[in-house]
Amino acid sequence: MKPLLALLLTVSLHAADFAGWSMQSPREEIRPQFSSGAADTLVITHDQREGLDGWFQKSFEVKGGSFYRFEARRKTSGVTSTRQSCLVRVLWQDEKGAGVKMDAAPEYLTPGLPMPSAEPEYPTDGQTDAEGWTTVSGVYRAPSRAAKAIVEMHLQWAPGGHVEWRGAGFAETQPPAARKVRLAAVHYKPQGKSPRENCEEFAPLIAEAAQKHADLVVLGETVPTVGPVKDPVATAEPIPGPSSDYFAGLAKQHRLHIVLSLYERVEHLVYNTAVLLGPDGSLVGKYRKVSLPPGEAAKGIAPGKDYPVFDTAFGKVGLMVCYDGFFPEVARELTKNGAEVIAWPVWGCNPLLAQARACENHVFIVSSTFMDHDDGWMYSAVYDQGGRPLARGEKWGTVAIAEVDLGQAYYGPYNLGDFHSMIERHRPPVADGR
Repeated sequence: MKPLLALLLTVSLHAADFAGWSMQSPREEIRPQFSSGAADTLVITHDQREGLDGWFQKSFEVKGGSFYRFEARRKTSGVTSTRQSCLVRVLWQDEKGAGVKMDAAPEYLTPGLPMPSAEPEYPTDGQTDAEGWTTVSGVYRAPSRAAKAIVEMHLQWAPGGHVEWRGAGFAETQPPAARKVRLAAVHYKPQGKSPRENCEEFAPLIAEAAQKHADLVVLGETVPTVGPVKDPVATAEPIPGPSSDYFAGLAKQHRLHIVLSLYERVEHLVYNTAVLLGPDGSLVGKYRKVSLPPGEAAKGIAPGKDYPVFDTAFGKVGLMVCYDGFFPEVARELTKNGAEVIAWPVWGCNPLLAQARACENHVFIVSSTFMDHDDGWMYSAVYDQGGRPLARGEKWGTVAIAEVDLGQAYYGPYNLGDFHSMIERHRPPVADGR
């Protein structure tokens, strides 16, 4: 009788329904424990075995082309990697339960390629309150051929882990507002005989960018010390200091953001530092170059160690400098920290790496180089989230500018949906578990 009773209890549990949510698992042998709690709370618990995976699932009717918002609150205990283990998926299906094709802007499609499938959406983690509840949410446009959305709330790969999902809802909403921003890259190598002269040579180009209604203007690397041989240690200056103050004045005059790099002195240390200056003339933030080429290291330049991302009126901006772009880690850390645009003062680099940094992270990259365009060794350009150059400075003394929409996710033919949101859920853990 005991085996039969256990079987009946198992069947009963599997057939149970919590406010329309069913309990799912890929295989019975890795099925976790499901339960319900107070206040519309759904609970998944893992024992100590590796590899368990289960989720609560519910189907919602949708109208193709309409926008929908998912939101739930989540609280965990005993979960090592919340970003991977406690995810939400939204799958689009037609009336028969089959997958549908995505809707894509024509410029994203390569002639001859089939229309890609509409891949799952992955709502993102927001703020966590004082009681440990994290808001997980996202707004999505249903593909034209979709008739329903399947929402899954998971706990996977979390031995001894426990998650509570509360107040989950999926409902039609208004389209998100466009977040248009004009990004500009200056293609110019200064010829001044002093740091001040170098800085002043950029004034008319910044004025031109302002006339073209730029919101962000990116200049080159170590602007004050380009040209005649200058000792970066001897000419390093504090930030705020003479050069950053000069460009802060231009940023305020033209009501835009400016990024450039310069050598910064902090007591006995010298850094190659990129600064972000705001339209009110403030120092929004700075980033110290992490990846140092042999030439800078030999001069005693110190590496930075942080990857800050800064809030602006138009979105989140990260900074990197020249040699940083040779390695995937810097752009990825900035993306992990929320960057939507990465401003990149860069003396020279393989332009394929500029495309790669944009494409692999699905962020906009704005680069400003001192290399001649025709040399094919780096460009002053604006790259979109798929790695395409939207605008390039082909002649010295020009401003390359492109208008982009930070509110529009990139769905291209070579990616599995909105990859920017998938990075957080799917990227592998590194040594420290992040």
